Amino acid sequence: MSSRKIFKPITKSLQRPTKNSIITKPPEDYPAPLPIVSLSLTTQDQLFQFLKTHLKPPFNSQHLLHFLTKKLHYHPKFTQFDLHIFQWASKVESFRHDHSTYEWMIRTLAVTDRFNDLHSVLEYMVSNPCPCSDGIFCCPKIEDIFKFAINSYCRVGRLDEALIAFDSMRTLIDGKPNVVLYNILINGFAKFRKHERALELYGRMVKDRVKPDVYTFNTLISSFCRNSQFQSALEMFKEMRSKGCNPNIVSFNTLIMGFFKQKKIEEGIGMAYEMLDIGFDFSVATCEILIDGLLREGRVSKACDLLIDLLRKGAMPDGFDCLDVVEGLCKDRELERVLQLVDELLAKGIPLGSIACSTLIEGLRHAGKTAEAVTFTERMLKEGIVADSVTFNCLLQALCAVGRTTDANRLRLLASKKGFDPDGMTYNILVAGFSREGKKKEGEGLVDEMLERDFIPDLATYNKLKDGLYIGEKSILRQKRFKGG
Repeated sequence: MSSRKIFKPITKSLQRPTKNSIITKPPEDYPAPLPIVSLSLTTQDQLFQFLKTHLKPPFNSQHLLHFLTKKLHYHPKFTQFDLHIFQWASKVESFRHDHSTYEWMIRTLAVTDRFNDLHSVLEYMVSNPCPCSDGIFCCPKIEDIFKFAINSYCRVGRLDEALIAFDSMRTLIDGKPNVVLYNILINGFAKFRKHERALELYGRMVKDRVKPDVYTFNTLISSFCRNSQFQSALEMFKEMRSKGCNPNIVSFNTLIMGFFKQKKIEEGIGMAYEMLDIGFDFSVATCEILIDGLLREGRVSKACDLLIDLLRKGAMPDGFDCLDVVEGLCKDRELERVLQLVDELLAKGIPLGSIACSTLIEGLRHAGKTAEAVTFTERMLKEGIVADSVTFNCLLQALCAVGRTTDANRLRLLASKKGFDPDGMTYNILVAGFSREGKKKEGEGLVDEMLERDFIPDLATYNKLKDGLYIGEKSILRQKRFKGG
């Protein structure tokens, strides 16, 4: 099959030794000169011997592929000569590369970022196609081989080389390129902020009568938004739907984010509800875009209203964390709204995260609502949610400060059953509380428990705790006698 050659043939360059190459006489039983390497003579002799041992002539493409993948690729000294061996094999008179050796070599060069060498091999492949292309149809693997190379070029921003490879591929394949090839190129140009070139490729794609898919449109919509051309992004969204391509959740998320960047909050929320109306479920990303956008605008209460509405509609995705909303409401002292949100979450069987739980407990405590904080903590413990030790200890401290050490100790026991591991600070807070209240017996029980758990470092500390309980008890008794007299 004849083809227009985009690349210049490299057959001569493969045969031309470099100026500093060391050329040694190859073994007589080899049909072509062995690879020329710019190394010491001893190392080259070792490579010759390695070849003689593992790749004996005559060999075909499968033999070479086995040698490259199983022998050379894992050899610490010779793996660097994979391209030398590949090029050397092409000079063997009875040998011809096929798609298997081309594919392995191209993939290997791409993943190791040897892009200049990759260009040479693609060039050689165009000049010397796979034997599968000798018939009426081209080799079915050509497009996949070039796709990997083009994707690798785009990954590192070598976009002009990606286009050259794409044009070369078109001369070899039958029919039109797959839409995936265009998408890779369009995404590459969009990723590296070459928006106009991405649009040119889209126009070329339409001209070539390759039907764009949702990935094509999503990439262009995102590129428009990144380049502050939101109106054009909306037009592209309309064009997508007019061409019979249904948007997906990424399409909506991209536009919702664009609305928020344009400070069009209500339009963004409206787009989200339109997404629900036509049957799409919210993803975690959708909720993050909506809630983060509202919070950045300082609209914490609106974010809470939105979450409650989504919960009631059953549209809240699994895995979304309401922490940011809880923090914002606590900061604004809207504690009743937080508790309302928690009620809605628990009604839908969605547990509050431990960090959000700790945040709300701290918010209630700082607002002087210790009783509400205790009630909420007990409720969360029944759900199996335990606050962090710092938050829990602060709550116990608040209870002890108002003479409710017995309630604090009861809360500690309940939390321990749910996985809370009290530390030395927990016990010190409770012992100090019992000391102030003159409850020597209860305090001594805790001191003994501290001793068992190695929270008391020495005898002096133990005696100090005991003395504190004794002094506290005596003080309370004196106060009672004084009041009685």
